[in-house]
Amino acid sequence: MEQTLANANLKIIIPMAGFGTRLRPHTWSKPKPLVSAAGKAVLGHVLDILATAPDADKAELVFIVGYLGDQVERYMQENYAHITAHYLVQDEMRGQSHAIAVAREFLHGPTLVAFVDTIVDTDLAFLADENADAVIWVKEVEDPRRFGVVDVNGEGWVQGLIEKPDDISNNLAIVGYYYFKRGEDLLAAIDDQINNDIRTKGEYFLADAMDLMLKQGLKMRPENVDIWLDAGLPETVLETNRYLLENGRDNSATAAERAGISVVPPVFIHPEAQIENSTIGPHVSISAGCRVENSQIANCVLEADAHVSGAQLQGSLVGVRAHVHNVAGTLNVGDDTLVRGV
Repeated sequence: MEQTLANANLKIIIPMAGFGTRLRPHTWSKPKPLVSAAGKAVLGHVLDILATAPDADKAELVFIVGYLGDQVERYMQENYAHITAHYLVQDEMRGQSHAIAVAREFLHGPTLVAFVDTIVDTDLAFLADENADAVIWVKEVEDPRRFGVVDVNGEGWVQGLIEKPDDISNNLAIVGYYYFKRGEDLLAAIDDQINNDIRTKGEYFLADAMDLMLKQGLKMRPENVDIWLDAGLPETVLETNRYLLENGRDNSATAAERAGISVVPPVFIHPEAQIENSTIGPHVSISAGCRVENSQIANCVLEADAHVSGAQLQGSLVGVRAHVHNVAGTLNVGDDTLVRGV
């Protein structure tokens, strides 16, 4: 019998076992999706998107975790205890398909795969009436050569996937969200891929598994998005923070009511943060428990419980419980770090 969202709970597979090396030093002490932007972890923003799926309250989330994965479970229990979630460990880093195969016991019926180092502006409600076998989210980009791209035929169906193309003639980049009406078909393709050792640049890429499915007649269509935010590099975390602050996460009006603070919108300042004699903004996110004194801060993200005093910061990421004193300029400071100027 055909599986639909009307008669089977959606499974949402979230691979996040990578080491996040491009976002160090922050990922020495926490998984990449727990880095903050605009007042909450990137994972929290992704969960806001996933909440738009049909019957999202009945969906099951399956996290594929690795290094420091226990922090993900703790974050979910503290902030999203109402969500049904499972946590599976990927012991070897052998690629995307290998990560998804770790969740084989959950790969049946309607399945959404979401990579959480990206945030896209999409509403998943349309999946309730989706007729295609699969959907792949894409965005037009100027230079697609560092992404995977889709090849679409004249009827609008995906006929091929190309990982990191050599030219820019096809600019429909794959953004990291995928829907399959039957998760078991995806698992069968991944098993074929691994059994036949089909790799790209030494890894089992999901694009190669989906290519096998397309050759077997999978009807997949692209879903275009206008906004695709990356959170995999310090500079792209700041870009994501700026976009989110400009699009719904700004609380400048409330923050400006505080005494001893000058606010340049947009900003997000957590109600539990303490600010004294400082100018904040634009594009600043200050998390719970932070203390800022005698400072000027612009285009920065301060993680929870950071302490900044006598500083002039711009374009900076300041980690959890980090201390920055008497410093001017741009910093990328990990958790529990002390930076003190003269």
